[in-house]
Amino acid sequence: MPSTIAGIIVPDSKLAREVTELVRDTESPLLFHHSSRVYYFAALAGKHRGLSFDAELLYSGAMFHDMGLTHQHSSAHERFEVDGANAARDFLKARGIAQADVDTVWTSIALHTTPGIPQHMHPIVALVTAGVEMDVLGLTYPEYSDVEREAVVHAHPRTEHFKEDIIQAFYDGIKHKPDTTFGNVKADVIRDKEPNFKPGNFCSAIRHSHWPA
Repeated sequence: MPSTIAGIIVPDSKLAREVTELVRDTESPLLFHHSSRVYYFAALAGKHRGLSFDAELLYSGAMFHDMGLTHQHSSAHERFEVDGANAARDFLKARGIAQADVDTVWTSIALHTTPGIPQHMHPIVALVTAGVEMDVLGLTYPEYSDVEREAVVHAHPRTEHFKEDIIQAFYDGIKHKPDTTFGNVKADVIRDKEPNFKPGNFCSAIRHSHWPA
C-alpha cells in the first residue's frame, strides 16, 4: 500500500490493514480499486473543505461501501447499501470499536446513494458520499487538481471502460432483489402529475460525467 497519495495517507494501523485485506480478498479488483479511490477522493474533499475527520473511520466507510454488492454479503431482501453497512458494523464491533463510531460508519455506507442528505451530517457520512460521487459521477471533478486526480488513478487504476463496468457491477449485485431499488418517491409523485417530467438518470449521469473513461 503506498504510504502517501496526493498528500493523503491510509492509516498505518492494524484495523486499516485488516480492512484492506478483507475487502481486497472479497471484492473484485474493479470494486476494490473503486473503493480505494473513494477513500482518497473523500479524504481530499475533507482537506479541501477544512473538515476534521477520523481517517480510520473514513477508510472503513469508503472500503466497505460496496461490500453489499458481493455474493458473500448480499442478503435476499435488504438494500445493498444496508448489506454493506451491516458488514462494516459486524467487522468493527468484532474489533472493539466504540458503538458511536460503528453507527457513524454504518450511516455513511447506508446513505451513500441518497443525495441531498449526507452533506448535512457527520463529516464521515458527508465525505464517503463525496468520494463516491466524485469517482462514479464526477460531480466535483473540477474541484480536484490534475495532479490529485492523476495520482489517485495511477495508484488505483480505473478500468478502460470503467463507466460501463461499474454500471454492470451494480446490476449484478442487485438484480436478484429489484424491489430494494424503490427510491425517491417524490420523483414518482411529480411524474404522476406532470407527464412531461423527466427525472435524472443515474446511468446517464455516469456516462456523461467529466471522467474520460
